[in-house]
Order: sequence, then C-alpha cells, then structure tokens
Amino acid sequence: MKILVAEYAVGAGVKEFMAEGRAMLRTLVGSFSRCGHEVYYPTTGTQLGAGIPVKSSNFEDTLQELSKECDAGLVVAPDELLASLMEIIEKNTQNLGCSPDSVRLCADKPECTRLLEKNNIPVPETISKGAYNGNYVVKPRFGCASEETYRSSSGTLKDGFIATRFIDGEHLSVSIITGKTQLPLTVNRQLIEIDNNVSYKGGIVPYHSEREQELIETAKKTSKVLGCRGYAGVDIVLGDKPYVVDVNPRPTTSIIGIVKVLDTEIADLILCSRFGELPETVGINGSFTFLKEDLLRL
Repeated sequence: MKILVAEYAVGAGVKEFMAEGRAMLRTLVGSFSRCGHEVYYPTTGTQLGAGIPVKSSNFEDTLQELSKECDAGLVVAPDELLASLMEIIEKNTQNLGCSPDSVRLCADKPECTRLLEKNNIPVPETISKGAYNGNYVVKPRFGCASEETYRSSSGTLKDGFIATRFIDGEHLSVSIITGKTQLPLTVNRQLIEIDNNVSYKGGIVPYHSEREQELIETAKKTSKVLGCRGYAGVDIVLGDKPYVVDVNPRPTTSIIGIVKVLDTEIADLILCSRFGELPETVGINGSFTFLKEDLLRL
C-alpha cells in the first residue's frame, strides 16, 4: 500500500515541536516501511532515512495533493488543527486515525470533560470562565503538550483558557488502539515537572501499577465515549480515582517507547484497526525510558 504519514512539526517546519514530531514521525514511517509499504511524508527539510520525503512549502496543500495519491493516511498535528487536516484525508483517501468529529470533541477540553463526567468517568473540576480560587492548573482550552500550562491559586481566566482542579497523584497515560474492538497497548509513566509551570520531560514505557486494570478500563471507556478510532492516548492522574485530564486522538510521544517494547509492528495494528481485526492482546518485552532532550537522537 501507499501510506501517507504527515506530522505537522516536520511538515510545516515548526521548530518548537520539532524534536517530538521528528521522533514520532521516524517511529511511524519506520514501522510502516518495515511492513513493506511505500511511505510518503511531507517535510520542510528533515529527512529520516526511511520512507519517501516530499518537499512541503504549505502543509495543507501538500496534504491535499499527497492524500490523493495514497491508499491511506495518518496525520499527527496539534489537536486544535487536527480535525480540519483529518477532513482533507477523509475526502481523498482512507483515514487511519480518529474522525474529525471525534478530534474536535477531544480537543475542546470543557466539552470533552462534560461528556466524560456525564458518563461517570472521573475528571477534575473544570472552570471555563471567570474567577477561580484554590489549587488549580491553568491551561489553554485547546492545545496539546504542556505549553502555556501553569499552577495558580487564584485569578481570572483569560479568553481561551480554563482552570482545572489540581489532582495530587501519578501522571500516567494509557495508549490504546480502537477498531471493531479495543486493544490497550501500555500504561505509561509521564515524567512531569511541576513547580509554577507544568512541563513534560519524557516518559517510561510501560509503567506497571497495582491499579493497572482500573487504568485500562478507564481508558477503554473514555475512548468509546469519545468515539476514538485508531491510536489514541488517554492522560490520567492516578489519585483516589483515575482522573482523565486529557485525551489525544492521535499518536502521542509515548509511541516512541512503545515500538521499542512491542512484539508487533505498530503499523500493522493501526492498519488492522481500520481494515481488519485487532488481536486480543500484544506482547510487551522489557521497558524503555526516554527524555524530551534526547528525542532528536531517537
């Protein structure tokens, strides 16, 4: 098959997210290539040593043209941009990721939180406008990673920001693939540094917890409620309950570690979620720790 893998930082030349973007793109392109597929990826200059680079001066235009030439496509981009990019894919070829509607729902943190709470999934208290007072994390309403995210005890929210109650617990994520069935891959430890600001430093894959089944069931229910398809990452703070704090409807940075310990090609699983049947389980061998500062070398 001809497969398009489009990662926004590499394809649009966004230096701020280049390390994570390049590492995720290298991981995905490498896996699809090892499975025997012809893999194309847009780039402003970065080359991976696998797949076929396509020079891009405008990410959306390149996506439009490349997707018409490929049998299937997968996009990795900031959540607030992802839905419109997925629409391009769905118009021209088979979408290996979440639907645009699911992406929009996941990206809108207050709406996502309301739906999860309605379905009895633990979420932190969320304030969408006005003043807040207490122990809160302030973050953009739309957005990924931990940019512009900080702790605050009081204030008035600016437009486009929300405040969520700070949960004391372990910062984890669950990586899951959804097709006709759901396949949890791993529980991961997120290396988060919290002082005045909240910053992501890396991850440990997998991370074993006595409450692993509780985490997996929460992620499965979350993914189902939000209509996720393909690969998704559910961020959870494990306190007295497993609180869902963010849902990423696309491959996440944890995938870099997952391919190091998975006994199956991640590309095969992504394709099975769209065109076939997912296995009931996958094998995990060993563990892998990565730091954000090391990603350009991975």
